[in-house]
Amino acid sequence: MKRPPSPAARLFRAFTLKEFRHIFRDKRTLLVLLGMPVVQIVLFGFAITTEAREARVVLLSPSPGAAERRVTDRLLSSDYFELSAVASSPSAVERALRRGEADVALVFEPAFDERLARDGKARVQLVVDATNPGLAAQFSGHASAIIAAAAVELAGGAPPPLAAETRLLHNPGMKAAYNFVPGVAGFILMLVCAMMTSVSIVREKENGTMDMLLVSPARPWMIIAAKLVPYFTLSCVNLATILLLSVGVLGVPVAGSPGGVVAVSLLFILVSLSIGIFVSTVARDQVVAMLVSGMVLMMPVVLLSGLIFPVENMPPLLEWLSRLIPARWYIAAMKKIMIEGAPLHLVTGEILALAATGAALLLLGLKKFNDRVT
Repeated sequence: MKRPPSPAARLFRAFTLKEFRHIFRDKRTLLVLLGMPVVQIVLFGFAITTEAREARVVLLSPSPGAAERRVTDRLLSSDYFELSAVASSPSAVERALRRGEADVALVFEPAFDERLARDGKARVQLVVDATNPGLAAQFSGHASAIIAAAAVELAGGAPPPLAAETRLLHNPGMKAAYNFVPGVAGFILMLVCAMMTSVSIVREKENGTMDMLLVSPARPWMIIAAKLVPYFTLSCVNLATILLLSVGVLGVPVAGSPGGVVAVSLLFILVSLSIGIFVSTVARDQVVAMLVSGMVLMMPVVLLSGLIFPVENMPPLLEWLSRLIPARWYIAAMKKIMIEGAPLHLVTGEILALAATGAALLLLGLKKFNDRVT
């Protein structure tokens, strides 16, 4: 005859079942436990790659000929390069690279085929956007190897008649800080604004002091604004510290307008504060606010914003999802202004994306907050 379970076993089973029921009753916890591993494995599997591929090439071919076409076809037939534009002058090449419309320029000297036939050698130049030093090294390495192989074919066993001359644009010293400073600035500002703001507001609700504030003569929007001002001020201090250390210690130049850098950064701070307000309306306690801010916001910022891994290398779905992340647009704008020296009108798309995201989040967060108040 089977012995009945002991009181201790029954008690243990009761506690275990209670915990299971508690987890399944809390949909947010269940989503974190079961959904987050799926999200992480997809992001880490597809987004984390530093391999260079599909670099956009702008071609300058003043006098097209058979040899030029052979070199060009050999380069564009690889998986690493695709033709994005054909330039008519060196200034057009420079403009395409500075506007971020191309990653690599392939420039043939005038009368390339004639010089090759007459002198037995000719010049071809690679101009590479070195804003991201890792990608620039891969682009220049792959392109140089492909051109060298094409030169061997043209020589027919003789010494190669050409070799690619490489010029690095924006970051000739290939300093990694040029790439990471804009990204780290976005990460720090997002961390201070979004996470700390959401936790601060949720803490007031959790402690019951928010209810006391709401019955005061102050309007709800005034209470929220008063709580945001300190974090906005601290973020401005952080921004100044980041810029001073970047320029003075790391040697990262501000090639564009300093006023443009500050203006775009202040806009991003406001967007991050709007995210913090929105998170505070969906989080019930500080732990949930930290989870939402840390797991749901911070991980996409690191993986999908271009902070570490190039957005261009991501699958189409993840590349589209990255468009919903404000840090992507901030990092792109900062790289263009700080490193490439682009004027503000060339980052209009990034500014509009940030402004639209911030306005939508702020309106949604305030609406949900007012709904809870009423």
